[in-house]
Amino acid sequence: MDNLADIKGAVKHLAIIMDGNGRWAKLKGLKRTEGHKEGAKTVRKIIDLSGKYGIKYLTLYAFSTENWRRPSSEITVLMSLLKEFLELNRRTLIEKDVKLKVIGKKEDIPAVTRTVLQSVINETKNNKSGQLILALCYGGREEITHAVREVAEDVKNGKIKTKNIDEKLFSSYLYTSEIPDPDLMIRTSGEFRISNFLLWQLSYSEFWITDTLWPDFDESDLVEALKSFKNRKRRYGGV
Repeated sequence: MDNLADIKGAVKHLAIIMDGNGRWAKLKGLKRTEGHKEGAKTVRKIIDLSGKYGIKYLTLYAFSTENWRRPSSEITVLMSLLKEFLELNRRTLIEKDVKLKVIGKKEDIPAVTRTVLQSVINETKNNKSGQLILALCYGGREEITHAVREVAEDVKNGKIKTKNIDEKLFSSYLYTSEIPDPDLMIRTSGEFRISNFLLWQLSYSEFWITDTLWPDFDESDLVEALKSFKNRKRRYGGV
């Protein structure tokens, strides 16, 4: 790919709302579950490309708290696909020195999938070349509410004082406490909303929206997003 040196390392933390699996399947006359299966293949490709383009942190919105409202049959397939993805890619994560982290209510994941998930987390916990962060059973409002409860409990127990609560301290109570905020957020399928994703962390992130459906998202799309980011001026509220 041309101009690799120009964009490599430009984005340290990339967050992606992987949208459009269902629409992709519908356009092809397939079941929604087939779209999810194809989307899982795209995840693998983007993990590989993250290393190529110097992306140290890759956060994928894999399953939201709202997704529990979907038909139980679809949820079962999604959780089965997650388990299969982890089993197929655990060796790759280890070989590429990528650490797996989960943000969200991990305890809500079905036990058989959660066991495999925890196993891969344990196997990759000391990896340092990159991080794959899966937002599972995740909601931005739930994350903030959880953090508020934790802060309140620590104030009550005398561990912290209210006068010392600032943005830095509050951030340490979030699921992403050890992860830098995203530089760039990509959303596929053309929707212009963040869907309860990283509400605190995306405050100063750049957004890139594409009409491409997630199963069709490829290297050319990623490069276009990275080039767009590279050419932007980030002022963080300044002039």
